[in-house]
Amino acid sequence: MSADAYHAIVAAPGFCLGIRCDEDEVTAIDFLEPRPEIAPQTPLTAEAVRQLRAYLADPAFAFNLPLRPAGTPFQRRVWAAIVAIPSDRTRTYGELAKDLHNAPRAVGQACGANPYPLIVPCHRVVASGGGLGGFARERGGFLLSIKRWLLRHEGSLPG
Repeated sequence: MSADAYHAIVAAPGFCLGIRCDEDEVTAIDFLEPRPEIAPQTPLTAEAVRQLRAYLADPAFAFNLPLRPAGTPFQRRVWAAIVAIPSDRTRTYGELAKDLHNAPRAVGQACGANPYPLIVPCHRVVASGGGLGGFARERGGFLLSIKRWLLRHEGSLPG
């Protein structure tokens, strides 16, 4: 997606966050390769930038942004369970699947479809046996490096 498709871009350590909003709701947040920031273009985008920066400074920060409803009913159940995971903890795909009476693969697919990373912190869902698992539909590379950084930032992955 081109930079002009975002209403703001926020720099983070080693990556950026692209924010899209309409007048009333955040519509998407994307992980991006490092690039120049774009200043917020609307009041809601400015608030989203403020809250994302607050999280980057303090991983215990609690988001309070209006999000455009998205996903299937099952995806929304998975995302609600993920939002309940404390910032210094992780859960496995299998644990969430058991709680939701579904399969770990389905939980992983719901994580990959999450349009609101950090706000819905899918990075807190890891593989059983101590592995990271995938992230944002990827099994390695740039996005998995972001997951590793986020877990270290939150204190749930040793440095």
